[in-house]
Amino acid sequence: MIRVAAVGDVHLDPQSAGTLRPALVDAWRQADLLLLAGDLTRHGTPEEARTVAAEFADLGLPVIAVLGNHDYHSDQQDEVTALLVESGITVLEGESAVLTVDGRRVGVAGVKGFGGGFAGKCGTAFGEPEMKAFIDHTTAIARRLRQALAELDVDVRLALTHYSPVNETLRGEPLEIYPFLGSYHLAEAIDDAECALAVHGHAHYGTEHGTTPGGVLVRNVAQPVLRAAYAVYDIEPDD
Repeated sequence: MIRVAAVGDVHLDPQSAGTLRPALVDAWRQADLLLLAGDLTRHGTPEEARTVAAEFADLGLPVIAVLGNHDYHSDQQDEVTALLVESGITVLEGESAVLTVDGRRVGVAGVKGFGGGFAGKCGTAFGEPEMKAFIDHTTAIARRLRQALAELDVDVRLALTHYSPVNETLRGEPLEIYPFLGSYHLAEAIDDAECALAVHGHAHYGTEHGTTPGGVLVRNVAQPVLRAAYAVYDIEPDD
């Protein structure tokens, strides 16, 4: 059994320092690893990143993160990443991390992701340069996720994003903003890699449970959805 803890959209700043820590200190008893699905800060400043680092450092289990759109807001995402890495948090953007759990190799591939919409109701790289750039950006990110997953030589693959790969976990959000909450290109990469689980955040008013077209379990772990410090998902690897 592999126990995956996950949460996103904690939106920490110095004023919220210490609010999550009491619920996190025993996470190592509940889970084998902790995934952070982006929007860890409010405005993406180094000061806020230091709060995140202090909150999630030294928990006694591996902590793996991607950044979210809030973490990019101040154009200081490199500084935010560096501060988190200095505290022992692995931050992925088109990369992967591998750890051993219960004798099995577990691989996590992560990207922030981007918008674009979902099959049949999505944007296309046609028309104005701005529209082409929007869709080209999301497809490029999906390619990085696909490559990172494909390069993993592991027993279990996990996908970590901020934006959603499916519209199922967006239910509760206004339909008009679905194209800005995720992209089906992420789901295609996840399905091709036969992931055991995909987790994302971003959709504060969405739904926790979803599934890709290929049958991969998807979980929206935005904290406003979970209403908890984190959720734990049990994965039973195939023998």
